[in-house]
Amino acid sequence: MNTGVNGRPDGQRMAHVRAGNRALVLQILRKHPQLSRAELARRTGLSEGAISRITAELISEKILLEHGAENSTGGRPGLRLDLDQTWFRSVGVAIHDWETRVSVGTLHGQVLETERFRTPVSATRTLDQIAAHVAKCRTRHGQERIFGVGVIIRGIVDHVNGVVELGSTAEWNSVPVKEYLEAKLGAPVEVENNVRAAALAEYSYGNSEIHNSRCMILVKVDEGIGVGIMLDGKLYRGPHRSAGEFGQMVIADSPGGGAQDRPGCLELLAANPAVVARYTSLSKDKKTRSGETESRLRTICHLAMDGDPAAVQAIREGMRYLGIGIANMIWGLNADVILIDGAITQAWPLVSTAVQEQFPAGREFPNFRDLILRPGALGQDADTVGALTLPFVRLFASGSAVLK
Repeated sequence: MNTGVNGRPDGQRMAHVRAGNRALVLQILRKHPQLSRAELARRTGLSEGAISRITAELISEKILLEHGAENSTGGRPGLRLDLDQTWFRSVGVAIHDWETRVSVGTLHGQVLETERFRTPVSATRTLDQIAAHVAKCRTRHGQERIFGVGVIIRGIVDHVNGVVELGSTAEWNSVPVKEYLEAKLGAPVEVENNVRAAALAEYSYGNSEIHNSRCMILVKVDEGIGVGIMLDGKLYRGPHRSAGEFGQMVIADSPGGGAQDRPGCLELLAANPAVVARYTSLSKDKKTRSGETESRLRTICHLAMDGDPAAVQAIREGMRYLGIGIANMIWGLNADVILIDGAITQAWPLVSTAVQEQFPAGREFPNFRDLILRPGALGQDADTVGALTLPFVRLFASGSAVLK
């Protein structure tokens, strides 16, 4: 048997190279849809013959399609290639404390349909309802077309084994989501932290200016503050799968605060409950309310954009702390893109100004040069798109559409 330079059989080595080339083509078309074969050859560095063979395979496998024609100055116009959104589907499940969403989407992250149900307190009951909804989706769309199921949830998640190691409530601690759902469905299931999945979605399908980011940070502001980190196009999770817990960063003096009581940490100063509480103390509305704060924060954002002094002050104070936290992230990670996601972005002019006021004046330090700071492009759909993206990660990484 002939072997290559690394002792690997030539046939095996060539198969690995072909798979890598297929993956490269798919990755480029995800970032730059509707390219001709000639343009793909230029962008990949592969020969036009190799591109023709690869794209013919991918079209026959219903992963790519060709349509339209390029503008041409003469000669035969070339057909444009794109990811095929008409065949393969994924099911994305977003588990929140108050609501669970089950969506069906395409290879390009487009959400086609979504069903919602109130999240039960019991993790097992929640997973049973998810399995029932997913089974209906597979029946409606055809099991052979469902590439897989992606599940996102808050907490520390072992994405390899699909286990929620530490959930947002004790009910979700050590829950084997992947094993449980795969046994119920007989279909591949991928599980990830919600903010990391949203970061992956923004990087893959968000604004084109961030596609070549070396270090993209997504800051999710809601009941707490979570951070997703993309390094050179890959999610960074850390050795204990807990990278990005910047919400616990202590940025203000907190005398008397113990390890379990951190009043000076970022999320207790800048997350939704902090901004709402600050507005309540500043405004004439002294009514106390319980429950989730997102809808109340949206109202405060609208009031602030209309010039309400208490709303403006509450947002500016909260975002001052957020800016300090983000500046520390930039100093430490040398990020080139910062995305902020959450209801707070509805007052973006106030948010961006307050955050950037915490950056060095004049941007003389290299960490802050050419920095992109913007709200997430996908908005409230980011985590849903992230869930839909998870089953396709292996396709874009390996170039293979072979299902488990």
